[in-house]
Amino acid sequence: MAEPSPAGRAAAALLGALVGAGLTDVVVSPGSRSQALALAAAGLERAGALRLHVRIDERVGAFTALGLGIETGRPAAVVVTSGTAVAELHPAVLEAHHAGVPMLLLTADRPAELRGTGSNQTTVQPGMFAAAVRAEWDLAAPEGDDDVTRAAALAAEAWRAAVDGRGPVHLNLAYREPLSGDPGAEPPPPPAARPRPPIEPLVLEPGRRTVVIAGDKAGEGAEAFARALNAPLLAEVSSGARFGPNLVVAYRELLDDADFGGRIERVVVLGHPTLSRQVPRLLARDGLDVVLVGPPGGDWFDPTRGRARRTADVAASAPDPDRSWTGRWVGASRAILDRTDDVPYIGDPAATGAKERRALTQAELAAVRAPITRRFLVDAVWRATWPHDRLVLGASRLIRVADGAVPGKRIRVIANRGLAGIDGTISTALGVAAGIDPAVRAGTVRVLLGDLALLHDAGALLRTPDEPAPRVQVLVGNDGGGTLFDSLEVAGTADPAAFDRVLLTPRPVELEALAAAYGWAYQRVTTRGDLDRALTAPPRGPSLLEVPLPR
Repeated sequence: MAEPSPAGRAAAALLGALVGAGLTDVVVSPGSRSQALALAAAGLERAGALRLHVRIDERVGAFTALGLGIETGRPAAVVVTSGTAVAELHPAVLEAHHAGVPMLLLTADRPAELRGTGSNQTTVQPGMFAAAVRAEWDLAAPEGDDDVTRAAALAAEAWRAAVDGRGPVHLNLAYREPLSGDPGAEPPPPPAARPRPPIEPLVLEPGRRTVVIAGDKAGEGAEAFARALNAPLLAEVSSGARFGPNLVVAYRELLDDADFGGRIERVVVLGHPTLSRQVPRLLARDGLDVVLVGPPGGDWFDPTRGRARRTADVAASAPDPDRSWTGRWVGASRAILDRTDDVPYIGDPAATGAKERRALTQAELAAVRAPITRRFLVDAVWRATWPHDRLVLGASRLIRVADGAVPGKRIRVIANRGLAGIDGTISTALGVAAGIDPAVRAGTVRVLLGDLALLHDAGALLRTPDEPAPRVQVLVGNDGGGTLFDSLEVAGTADPAAFDRVLLTPRPVELEALAAAYGWAYQRVTTRGDLDRALTAPPRGPSLLEVPLPR
C-alpha cells in the first residue's frame, strides 16, 4: 500500500474526528479530487465505525444525506469532488436549510495555485451556498502535521455548528496531488457531550378563542400543547402531530367559515405550515394575536411580517374550562369528513335474510372492483401504515388530498416541505430507510408521489450492489402529468394546448420497464381490492407500485 499523502492523512484525520463527534453515516459520490475522503470513509466502514452509502449522482447523494438526517436527527456527511459536483448539492442544501435538517458538506477543491487559472473542474466553491449554510470553512491544501491537526480540530466545531444550528455546514477542502494513500483511519474517542441550556417557555393563559396550527415537523409536542390548552388542533399531514382528541382534519373548510375561522382570536403556530392557502391568509389578518414557536435553525414562517410573537417553546398555564369551542371544531370536522367520504357504505354485515346477504355480497364485490380515486389511494396508504413504518409524501397533488382527508393516526410521516420542491423525494426516502436504527423493529418505508415526482428523481432507483436492499415501496399515482395545476387559476385562463405543454407536461414512460432497468419489483393495480392486497404484503426489497388515476 502506498504511503499516505498529506491529503490522505488530513482527510482521515477529519473524518475520524467527525466519527468521534458523533458521525455515523457518510454518503460518497465518486470523484478524483475527493478520493482521499472517499478512501478514508471506506477505511472507517471496514473498521465498523460508520455506515457508507455510495451514490454516483451527487444530487441523489445529497438528498440521501437529507433523509439520513431526518431519520436519525444527526448530520450525515456528503462527500463530492470539485466543480459541478458541488453545485449538484444545492437543492438538498436549500431544503435542509429551510427545513432545519443538519448536514455536513465535504467538498473537495483545487489548491490555491490552480484557482482562477481555468483549471479543469475548478470554480469558485467558497460561498457557493451563501446564506443556506450555518457555517463555512475553506481549508488550504494540507502540507504537514500542523495541517492534519488543524483538520481534525475543525471537526468538533463543524459538528456543533450543524447540530446546534439544525442545518447544513460546508467544509471546502483543498487537496494537492498526490491524492491517493489510505492511512487506515481510526476514530478518536467521542468528546464529552455539552448540555443544552434549558429553554424558558412562553406560558399562555386560557380564555381566548385559540387554535393551534401544527405545520411540517411540528412534532408530537404540538398535540400535547393543544390538549394542555384544550384548543382545536389544526395539524398538517406531515406535522407529526396528526392525532389526539382535539384534531381537526377538515380545517381548511372551517377556516373559510365565518362561524369558525372568523371567530378566532389567537393562533399558536408550531412547525412550518405549507399545505393550504387558508393558514397564511388567517395569520395575515389584522388584530389577531399570533404566537410563532420555532427552534433555532430553518426559516421562520411569518405571514404577519413581524407582528407575531416569537418563542422557542410554549406551554399552557391551564386548560380552557370551556370545552364548547374545541368541541364545535372537532364535531364540524367529523361531519364534513362523513359527508365527503369516498369509501362506499355496503350495508349491514349482520344481515340474515337471503336477499339482504346477496345484496351485501354484490355491494362488497362492487366496492372491491371499483376504480381507485385519489381519496381512496391516500386513505388506503394511511390505513396500511403503522408506527414501525415510515410514510414519505412527495410534493404532488396527493399530499394535499391526504391533508384534507386522512384521520388521526400516530405514525411517522416525512415530507420535504422546507421549500416543498418536487425533487429528491425517492432519494430522501432511501436515506430515511438507510437511517432506521437496526436495533428497532423496522417496517416498510412507503413513498407516495405523483408520476412527475418519480421521473424527476428516477436516478435514485439505481441500487448500490454492496449495500443492503431497503424495504421501500414507491407508490406512484400516475395521472399523466402535473394535475396539481388543474386546481390553480391558470387552468381556467390559459390556452388548453399551451397549458398541457408547459404545465401539465405529461410523459408517457413505461414504468414497468423503468423498474426492470433498475432491478425493482413492479406491480400495477387498478382496483381497490388489488391496492389493499398490494399494501398489505409488499415485497421484502425495493418495489414500485403504479396506480393509474384519472386526471
